[in-house]
Amino acid sequence: MVGSSNRFCTGRMEEREREAWVGAGAGSLTASDTYQYAPSNSRHLALTSTHHSHLSSSSSPSSSPNSHFSNLLIHQSMELDSLWNIAANFGETHQQVVPITVFVAVLCFCLIVGHLLEENRWVNESITALIIGCATGTIILLISKGKSSHILRFDEEIFFIYLLPPIIFNAGFQVKKKQFFHNFFPIMLFGVVGVFISSSIVTVGSWLMFPMFGFVGLTPRDFLGIGTIFSSTDTVCTLQVLHQDETPLLYSLVFGEGVVNDATSVVLFNAIQKLDVNTIDGWTAARVFVDFLYLFSTSTALGVASGLVTAYILKGLYFGRHSSIREIALMVLMSYLSYMLAELLELSGILTVFFSGIFMSHYAWHNVTDSSRITTRHVFAMMSFIAETFIFLYVGMDALDIEKWKMSKLRPWNAIGIYCTVMFLILLGRAAFVFPLSALSNCMDRTSTRSTPITFKHQVVIWWAGLMRGAVSIALAFKQFTHYGVPLDPVNATMVTTTVIVVLFSTLVFGFLTKPLIHYLLPQSGTSNSLDREPTISKEDMRLPLLSFDESASENLHRAKDGLSRLIERPVYTIHSFWRRFDDAYMRPTFGGPRSDQSSS
Repeated sequence: MVGSSNRFCTGRMEEREREAWVGAGAGSLTASDTYQYAPSNSRHLALTSTHHSHLSSSSSPSSSPNSHFSNLLIHQSMELDSLWNIAANFGETHQQVVPITVFVAVLCFCLIVGHLLEENRWVNESITALIIGCATGTIILLISKGKSSHILRFDEEIFFIYLLPPIIFNAGFQVKKKQFFHNFFPIMLFGVVGVFISSSIVTVGSWLMFPMFGFVGLTPRDFLGIGTIFSSTDTVCTLQVLHQDETPLLYSLVFGEGVVNDATSVVLFNAIQKLDVNTIDGWTAARVFVDFLYLFSTSTALGVASGLVTAYILKGLYFGRHSSIREIALMVLMSYLSYMLAELLELSGILTVFFSGIFMSHYAWHNVTDSSRITTRHVFAMMSFIAETFIFLYVGMDALDIEKWKMSKLRPWNAIGIYCTVMFLILLGRAAFVFPLSALSNCMDRTSTRSTPITFKHQVVIWWAGLMRGAVSIALAFKQFTHYGVPLDPVNATMVTTTVIVVLFSTLVFGFLTKPLIHYLLPQSGTSNSLDREPTISKEDMRLPLLSFDESASENLHRAKDGLSRLIERPVYTIHSFWRRFDDAYMRPTFGGPRSDQSSS
């Protein structure tokens, strides 16, 4: 009988025992006792039968020496079998590690190329990642002999859970709040009302024109989803050309509309998914709008609450006196927690994490140490940058996915017709709200909210900035038309390839033409434009919003009447001044941050 201590015998002792066993009569073992290098299951069965035969033979005294060394051989063989299984498991793990390693290496290559192309500013990281993704997909396609162009398989859940939150949170955290809220009315017009107008045009246009190219089989929910998918914009190319210090008004409008547009598109997409398409009637639009308002308001409230709770905890407990790591970790985890809570409650995580980022930067950021302030800005920007690069790199590879192209049954000319139709609807839907809503904004802000209106050239830049489609469109398309990244029928495959082609074309073509167009329309952008400076708010205006217990009732009544008249005449300007007064009087003393006259944020 061999104990467990035999597992730890040295090689020399085992060799001596084997020699003694051979000399003692190893020939008495049968052929079935010999260990063969077979697959693990076969070896296990062979060793089991061998073990039973030795157990039966060990009862006789004459076979005791042979039984001792036979059991030793069995245990050694079982150890080899365990090592074999470990090696097999390592091989399976290695198969998963290799594509991740290659993908990370390609991401690093994108960073290097993007740095080298940063000087001329003709291309951005999105264009660079798309081109490198296409090149990488071509190489993989050649190596696999046309079987696949992917290193990794895209999962829409991965995007919505891991990649999208840092992108949206960083947009809210880095936003220039003074410019954003000062131009809040036109931003909300473009980002909310514009999405409804564009989505309606794309939905109706695709429903009317797709059958002309032999493309049928889409459901009413699919058409509504297509409207939201192609209404989501990507303004990165334009923002990289514009200068925030030189054209603050235009930069604020393009940046703010891009962020609100993404959030609105996802909220509207989720509202459409809850819609019962079998009972579409005259009240359907009203139900969608009510669901949208519910999701928008509750998601915003949750994001605001998350930012305020984080600020209050950081202000009250002051983590920085012991470790700045804890306060940074708390901001990161609370922002992600707000997103996951919104998803758990079936709200819009994008809107929640966006307003969480705004309120964290407005209050919580002032309650951490100086080193943590610098670190948080760079950490959030880095996470957002990597997530965006990851998505565009994958889109470049997915453009060469042979399986999707084979699954689509459309003829080449019909497919080209579908692509051109979608691009035409995007151009039309964008123009249908940018120019009318700009005129409405100029009319509403005719007094003194801005010292200059949105000029026609600015309107053209805003229209152009929203023609490019990006990460959110890809994610929504995969969520609507695939199951874990794989389309289930030719109709879904056609819509996925259409989305990929539209994103590639709009980002590459429109992205390359963005800088020449802006330099042609705004040649004076090389110098600071004094017309874009925001107006100052007088001290009297700052005193108007709130009533005072130190003054008489007649003074407070006069103040309320004056404030109401200003609200009617200049709504956005007055609401902004009301908020700044309320913020200085109540919010900042409770949640942290300097007074508005001491901060430029």
